[in-house]
Amino acid sequence: LFAEQGMVYKNPTLVLFTNSVSSACGNATAAIGPFYCPGDYTLYIDLSFYKELKNQFNAPGDFAMAYVVAHEVGHHVQTLLGNSQQVHALNGKVSQAEYNAAIVKLELQADYLAGVWAKHIQNKGYLEKGDFEEALTAANAIGDDTLQMEGQGYVVPESFTHGTSEQRMRWFTKGFEQGTLEGGDTFNATNL
Repeated sequence: LFAEQGMVYKNPTLVLFTNSVSSACGNATAAIGPFYCPGDYTLYIDLSFYKELKNQFNAPGDFAMAYVVAHEVGHHVQTLLGNSQQVHALNGKVSQAEYNAAIVKLELQADYLAGVWAKHIQNKGYLEKGDFEEALTAANAIGDDTLQMEGQGYVVPESFTHGTSEQRMRWFTKGFEQGTLEGGDTFNATNL
């Protein structure tokens, strides 16, 4: 997709870790889960997260984890496009609630980009029956509203940093249906 638009795509680096890892974004423990660090263009995947996804979040399957990895690659794409830098530049310049709202838009765009990836691998024959549903189950399980309700028994929308379960599933699905970079403009969307 980058080449079609006259851009150059640079592959990210992948680091698998257990317990803790050091990155250009600082030290992280397995508790943080998978993450992307724009400082070194690297995806950090905690190997224990798949067990959490399967057992704690009840989202088993190889494509559930593939969705998580694709979401992190989506953050890499956002860095290459400059979207991440624009959002992170707001930190300290707007209220925490406004910054969180911008982060949610960034996260939903990463979900959209994961859907775009899924569409393109489906076109190559790599998706198996049930894979799409595995990704939706994972997106549903890790929505802010679901996690907050399970963790504390109530939801605080202004503290969201990834979006609701419904939003995450919808943006992944939209990416899968459209399969383009242009369709994922969460920053100007009237309905997140």
